[in-house]
Amino acid sequence: MNWLKYIFHFYLDASIHVAISVFAFIEITCVFFGLSRDNHISYLAFFGTIACYNFVKYGVEAKKYLLVANRYHKNIQVFSFIAGIFAIYHACFVSFDTWVGIAILSILTSLYAIPLLPNTKNLRNLGGLKIFVVALVWAGATVVLPVIAANKTMGWDVGVEGVQRFLMVLILMVPFEIRDLEYDDPALKTLPQRYGYVNTKIYGFFGVLVFFFLTFLKDQLTYVEVISKGIIFLTLGIFMFITKRKQSKYFSSFWVEAIPIFWWVCILVLDTFLGL
Repeated sequence: MNWLKYIFHFYLDASIHVAISVFAFIEITCVFFGLSRDNHISYLAFFGTIACYNFVKYGVEAKKYLLVANRYHKNIQVFSFIAGIFAIYHACFVSFDTWVGIAILSILTSLYAIPLLPNTKNLRNLGGLKIFVVALVWAGATVVLPVIAANKTMGWDVGVEGVQRFLMVLILMVPFEIRDLEYDDPALKTLPQRYGYVNTKIYGFFGVLVFFFLTFLKDQLTYVEVISKGIIFLTLGIFMFITKRKQSKYFSSFWVEAIPIFWWVCILVLDTFLGL
């Protein structure tokens, strides 16, 4: 039983769960736009997420998580290093245009954690900018990169999907922002710090509405997309409603981060078993 608990905690703490969510987002993009599966870009995103997230989590934000150097976190560091090697391996097989996109997203990720110049702030510490940088990187990695890797045109529908993905990630971060309200430095000026816990939830509800109705701006729609986004619309709304300042241990770190995986499963069911 202790081993099961250890494995589950390692699964969460080593960012494997969030990496699967990124992978799921990419698969969703492939379904919506009929893209041929590029396993290299999917695995690059998966392993790259583990390496990048753990770099930030156990480096830049280690103080917030009250982390100390022990064997458990050393194991996570080794695991993250190995994931980074796998990410580099898969990066060797992507196109030049994809590399350009990866470079831009990598620069944004680096500036999120590391100041560009000495005695300057990183993007994370620029008041209120944190979640927008994260959402932009996620949207770019899970919508733009798969389209580029498949040599498809960046058309109107891709742009709409990119905006929707950006909004969805912002919405998914609301419970985390509320959870971390008592831990975040006031200088960060997060949404709950600026506007309060209740108003932040209201903004989240508004974002859920915008996310769903943007769907109908697309030129090409399928039943799978409309129905699955309707399900996610309801799911996000429920999570916004039940989000509290005092959350259960796994509410954000497991259940909220599992929503993209749940969406992917819904799409697979609709697409495969119902034939929509």
